[in-house]
Amino acid sequence: MGQKIHPRGFRVGVTEDWRSRWYAPKAAFGEFLIEDHKIREFVDRRLNHNPPYAAIAEVEVERTRTDVKVVLHTGRPGLVIGPRGAEIEKLREALEELIDRKVEVRIVEIKFPDTNAQLVAEGIADGLKKRGGFRRVIKQRAETAMASGVQGIKIRCSGRLGGAEMARVENMIRGSIPLHTLQAHIDYGYAIARTTYGTIGVKVWLYLGRYGKEPALVQEPGARRHMGRGKRG
Repeated sequence: MGQKIHPRGFRVGVTEDWRSRWYAPKAAFGEFLIEDHKIREFVDRRLNHNPPYAAIAEVEVERTRTDVKVVLHTGRPGLVIGPRGAEIEKLREALEELIDRKVEVRIVEIKFPDTNAQLVAEGIADGLKKRGGFRRVIKQRAETAMASGVQGIKIRCSGRLGGAEMARVENMIRGSIPLHTLQAHIDYGYAIARTTYGTIGVKVWLYLGRYGKEPALVQEPGARRHMGRGKRG
């Protein structure tokens, strides 16, 4: 069962909060839900898959009666904000045009990118797209994450690994991954590597310790260069 359910969805309402926080009448619920999906897709396409490759790991949406607040969790806040806030202002205007509502954008920095499952998954996917050996890429990211203070990591890659004729699945586990324990803080990330020989899916589970008892995390030297494409932080 631990393999078939989203670790975050399993814990929402118990130990995890919702990523979209608002209430709506039945008539408006569907419209708001589609808007949230459009916002997340737009941010991912604009900031993660095109320059400046800003390492956006998570998008939270909060609503009032008329306004929408979008909270971006990023490993490279400087690239999102831009010189004198120019880039974030352009992003705000684009989001307002997309959903036709007043939008406020807030940035939250991810201080330890090697302990964020989504950024680890994106880094592995980026390494696979650059034709890096999949075993070496997976091992490197797993060791970096463990050195940063996580208590366990599980990585699963599936597809035509190394350009092989037949698709298969490769797993790597380091440390402890208690997927069934609701009090265990499990961070989950998923990324897609679109290579010349096919699509490879990357899933990452990180065990950060029990809620409220997470160990002290450390920034690995040179960790920022593993976050994916773009300028070094």
